[in-house]
Amino acid sequence: MSQKERVLFVSQEVVPYLPESHIGKIGRHLPQGTQERGREIRTFMPRFGCINERRNQLHEVIRLSGMNLIVDDTDHPLIIKVASIQPARMQVYFIDNEEYFQRKFFLNGKDGKFFSDNDERAVFFCRGVIETVKKLGWAPDVIHCHGWMTALLPFFIKTVYKDDPLFENSKVVYSVYDDAYQGALDSRMSEKIKFDTLTDEDVSIFTDATHMNLTKVAIKYADAVIIGNEELSPEVAAVITGADKPILNFQDDESYLDAYSEFYTEILANESVLAD
Repeated sequence: MSQKERVLFVSQEVVPYLPESHIGKIGRHLPQGTQERGREIRTFMPRFGCINERRNQLHEVIRLSGMNLIVDDTDHPLIIKVASIQPARMQVYFIDNEEYFQRKFFLNGKDGKFFSDNDERAVFFCRGVIETVKKLGWAPDVIHCHGWMTALLPFFIKTVYKDDPLFENSKVVYSVYDDAYQGALDSRMSEKIKFDTLTDEDVSIFTDATHMNLTKVAIKYADAVIIGNEELSPEVAAVITGADKPILNFQDDESYLDAYSEFYTEILANESVLAD
């Protein structure tokens, strides 16, 4: 009997842990639908401080916690927590760190301003997911990313981790949403991203870390793209149209579970997906 195909879901939002949103609802129901269609799943999200740990019964996974990730020349402890969504019979893993995720807000502070370290939070989250999956020893066939905080993941998987046996055959799917933030992330983001084998040239695109540029990077390094909102900005739509890779157009609530499942099947069957 052949092994079940494995799909890793990485989402910046999952209902019911954050207030209901389009990304959050997909983050909740797509993994369940994928599991019910016969695939093995894992789901990851950040452990934002506004998530009530007691109500949602989060608990630390000691065997997965304990490593440090260096971001901007500083060690940051990686804490892994987990909770169960009982009706779906699925677990959600949470990437946690006291400095980045203990504040009681999501992406903006009490004053409504975008957090100045959201760039570091995104770097820590994406690297934390990869390192935790490595610790689990769980090789995903598909990695599906949702929300701009996951935009670095296709880049990391196809550069730093491209020869890692766990990820060398993984197909990365990036869902593009209308989730733009204003302005740009920290101007030093390119320096903070650089680690391991990455060069100045590799990270140069992150010097101007606008939402548009992060989206371009994610699309460039992904193996396939899904249009997650019915309407996207003309500039984003043009980047997607110009991408030489499989694209799944927007699907409504009635059809997206089957459409996404079929899309995964097509991607996994297409050995020539990697254009560059």
